[in-house]
Amino acid sequence: MMVIRLVFTVFLGNCLCLLLLSSFIDASEADVNCLRNIKSQLTDPNEYLSSWVFSNESAGFICKFSGVSCWHDDENRVLSIKLSGFGLGGQFPVAIKNCTDLTGLDLSRNNFSGPLPTDISSLIPSVTTLDLSQNSFSGVIPVSVSNITFLNALMLQGNQFTGTLPAELVRLGRLSKFSVANNRLSGPIPVFNETILKVGPGDFAGNAGLCGKPLDPCEGANSSRVKVVVIAAVGGLVAAALVVGVVLFFYFRRLALVRKKLQDDPEDNRWARILKQQKGVKVFMFKKSVSKMKLSDLMKATEEFKKDNIIGKGRTGTMYKGVLEDGTHLMVKRLQDSQHSEKELDSEMKTLGSVKHRNLVPLLGYCIAKKERLLIYEYMPNGYLYDQLHPSDEESFKPMDWPTRLKIALGAAKGLAWLHHSCNPRIIHRNISSKCILLTADFEPKISDFGLARLMNPIDTHLSTFVNGEFGDFGYVAPEYSRTMVATPKGDVYSFGVVILELVTGQKATSVTTGPEEEAEEEGFKGNLVEWVTMLSRESKLQEAIDKSLLGKDVNDEIFKVLKVACNCVLPEVAKQRPTMFEVYQFLRAIGESYNFTTEDDILVPSESGEGDFIEELIVR
Repeated sequence: MMVIRLVFTVFLGNCLCLLLLSSFIDASEADVNCLRNIKSQLTDPNEYLSSWVFSNESAGFICKFSGVSCWHDDENRVLSIKLSGFGLGGQFPVAIKNCTDLTGLDLSRNNFSGPLPTDISSLIPSVTTLDLSQNSFSGVIPVSVSNITFLNALMLQGNQFTGTLPAELVRLGRLSKFSVANNRLSGPIPVFNETILKVGPGDFAGNAGLCGKPLDPCEGANSSRVKVVVIAAVGGLVAAALVVGVVLFFYFRRLALVRKKLQDDPEDNRWARILKQQKGVKVFMFKKSVSKMKLSDLMKATEEFKKDNIIGKGRTGTMYKGVLEDGTHLMVKRLQDSQHSEKELDSEMKTLGSVKHRNLVPLLGYCIAKKERLLIYEYMPNGYLYDQLHPSDEESFKPMDWPTRLKIALGAAKGLAWLHHSCNPRIIHRNISSKCILLTADFEPKISDFGLARLMNPIDTHLSTFVNGEFGDFGYVAPEYSRTMVATPKGDVYSFGVVILELVTGQKATSVTTGPEEEAEEEGFKGNLVEWVTMLSRESKLQEAIDKSLLGKDVNDEIFKVLKVACNCVLPEVAKQRPTMFEVYQFLRAIGESYNFTTEDDILVPSESGEGDFIEELIVR
């Protein structure tokens, strides 16, 4: 009986593997057929599509086609198609329906003609950018365009569209760029949400029949109708004034109650007092060497999560310092609004508890008490790298020397490279910044918050988090996130490159502060750190980016090499041109070889297929 069960289990496992493999092959074949059929539907007088040769069947061969970008270089899955200015002709290629993962389509500046398909939303349902400008498309703009719900940009200018603008276009709540200039449209312009979409007269110019904001008002309203509108407007204003008065009354009344509560609760930690009332709540610890703990021990160690014990705040939550009765120091993070169930969180925590590396902050344990989720970490005496680089008290600030900064860059690179290439499951951090790198007593860097991005937004993170800027600190987020809406290892590489720039320049990621001499000559640079370094690189003045406290120490050559590594991480516009984290680590390791920072390597050498080998990730897109 046991033998039969074993044979059945092996048979079932093989069937599942074959099923998954066949579905993957089908998906890749569909994209190949998609491009093959698109080519057959178009005229190509300039032979720009001559590189679209389908005799090659190697992995990712279509990713080398002109105008085609893939999700991964070694996977036949089309991310975007950009054929602008190719001189192509024909009608809108309906074969594009088979490119099911397409997020960008640019057919601008070609010779396309004819009407758009009435069911265009079913052909390109997930597209975020649609540019059909400067062609000869005609007919009406299909109402179904309003069903392409992820659209950020819709460019239809320079065609021969007729009829009216569909009123349903206002449903496109993500739309931030829109133009129908120089067509043959008529009728009223829909009233768009101006907080997201900023349109001007130029976006509708060249359409003699269009009217309404931002163009001239529509004509044809008789005097009686105007009177009705005026009376209705006055009545509406009176009613609105009454409503506003009532709302203000209750608002100020509530504000007074809140102020009274704050006076009664100066620490603003009412949640901690509620938490204290929970009885019998256990704390799960991963290390056997750590004594057993209860929630009451954590409350006592942090003085009931007193404000004075806050080490730092971030997108994943607030970190507190705690001291146990035996003198042991630890850190306790209160997670920010995690919507996972206790069972799901328990599973995630056990996975994260097993992730251990010299350059990762050890997760010692966790506690779940109703809506509160508390994570317990090993204490880091020197706090966050951000506070070491940008202290609040600049008068007593002593800048870190170059060997310390290089040690931090190398150690953090090693930890992140290990997460990308050697950890099982492999992890994309998605929130790398100087605010998630902590420092031990001897300034050994340790990365925190790995694996927490998924806990913050469990539903459809890849569709909302990066478009709306909800994940990743400003200044650190890779530019392609707003377009692709998907987390990749190369996004982490970009963020880490910004951290290296902070170490070399001493500047904050979000803004640049020039010295007194520069300020006397000009107002100073307006922009973030990457934009500043990009400007200096373009002007061949990268040496001006180096922190002045590091100059004159006979290490300029090393500093400039590290600065070049950072530029390789942040300056390429195409993510695939950035190095991997393993390569970044190797670069930094070679630069710091004379300091004897590193011990034995524990990072696996990535295979030639690179990031495509990420078969299983803790953080999935």
